Amino acid sequence: MTMVEKADLAEPNESELAAKIDAEQVRMERRRKIEAFLIPMTTVVSLLLIWQFGVRYFEVPMYIAPAPSDVGEALIKQFPLLLTNFWPTFYESVLGFFVGNLAAVCIAVAFVHNKTVQKAFFPIAVFINTIPILAVAPILILILGPGLSAKIVIVSLICFFPTLVNMVRGLQAVSPQALELARILSATKSEIFWKIRLPSSLPFLFSALKIAATTSVIGAIVGEWVGADVGLGALILDSSFNFRAALLYATVFMSSGLSVILFASVTIAERLIVRWHT
Repeated sequence: MTMVEKADLAEPNESELAAKIDAEQVRMERRRKIEAFLIPMTTVVSLLLIWQFGVRYFEVPMYIAPAPSDVGEALIKQFPLLLTNFWPTFYESVLGFFVGNLAAVCIAVAFVHNKTVQKAFFPIAVFINTIPILAVAPILILILGPGLSAKIVIVSLICFFPTLVNMVRGLQAVSPQALELARILSATKSEIFWKIRLPSSLPFLFSALKIAATTSVIGAIVGEWVGADVGLGALILDSSFNFRAALLYATVFMSSGLSVILFASVTIAERLIVRWHT
């Protein structure tokens, strides 16, 4: 048998081996995805069953701890009421999220380009962040009134500081070699910002936005606690005072669902925008 004939016989074996390896990798990837879905779902279902059994077995009064079935029933029966209060909280969370993060990004850019401004105003930002939002909310309600403006400011404040810190860090996390190369090539400050600093800061920015997406809902609910008659926060207070525990739990789950929606939206935006970052 010649060398050419041996090579012809070896090629199909190698291609078959590569195909088997690829098929095995596909099966392993599919198995990982299934496990990533099934394991948390199994945990959630198990916890709900324990909750349901515990409440029924120990005969816990509904006004203290309703069973998951009672909460589900409240979600279905009171869904129009929940949806009516969902939208004000949604608007407040989204508007405050954009205002607070936009302000944080603009101030972070100013801090990076002017160290004097950073030294002057960064301690003030830290001081404002140390004040509990529950203490700030009544002051803002007194100044701005119980309308939408106060809620937006409260949400903006709770979103502002994490984004400011991460954005400053991201804008400064540029390789000195890259900056030196840009200066050698006579790049302007604007070109350095848009082509070097901003792309390097996006992973840091989106990390902060994920945090802000969930805390924005907290800020909206706190604002509604202090001064509002509509919204999920107002409905939580009303349910608590009237011992409507099933509706209270349903409202809490609705609030959690809003946080998940905002977090997922930021995650999807990150995957679409920051394609180069693992």
